[in-house]
Amino acid sequence: MNSTKFLFLHKKLTGWQKLLSKCVLLVVCLFIISMQPASAGLNDDRYDGNMFVVYAGNGSLVPSKQTLAQALAEHKPVFLAFYLDDSSDSKRYAISISRVQELYGRVVEIIPISVDSIPLKQTYDPTEPGYYYSGSVPQVLVFNQSGQVVLNKTGQVPFEEIDDEFRKIFDLSPRTETAQLKRRAFNEFSSELAK
Repeated sequence: MNSTKFLFLHKKLTGWQKLLSKCVLLVVCLFIISMQPASAGLNDDRYDGNMFVVYAGNGSLVPSKQTLAQALAEHKPVFLAFYLDDSSDSKRYAISISRVQELYGRVVEIIPISVDSIPLKQTYDPTEPGYYYSGSVPQVLVFNQSGQVVLNKTGQVPFEEIDDEFRKIFDLSPRTETAQLKRRAFNEFSSELAK
């Protein structure tokens, strides 16, 4: 008689465990179905992560090697760019900032500043980024070797305007007098090595 009760109790517990596991599985499935897919949007004002990594393929821009004060003290030309990771205008401009680094990164200190990281103060020193921030993004500034601002613009500043200022700083020929620079395709590069 004890064995009959034991079998009956075992069947009841096994049925209860199956029911519980089915309920848990149902809850997990409903949770997965209700989740929103992750999507990065270039034209929206949502945070998608570091905009240089997501939209420009260049995570090396943040953080910069030097502060503005250090670069100015070393009399190094500076490219200062103010941005917000959750601004569609900044997201669209990320590739231009990356392009400046591509061409001038070895001779110019490129300092991208997230506006959210600027400390709130009454006044700023001219060696602090907050001194130059005008209140909108994107905003770019170019400093020459003397620490003078030679370009200060907001919005989608064309790369050519920035390039023109750096050409003046480094005493380079105007763009119209130089050969058009273009990035080599990988196949072109490897075919030259095979020769």
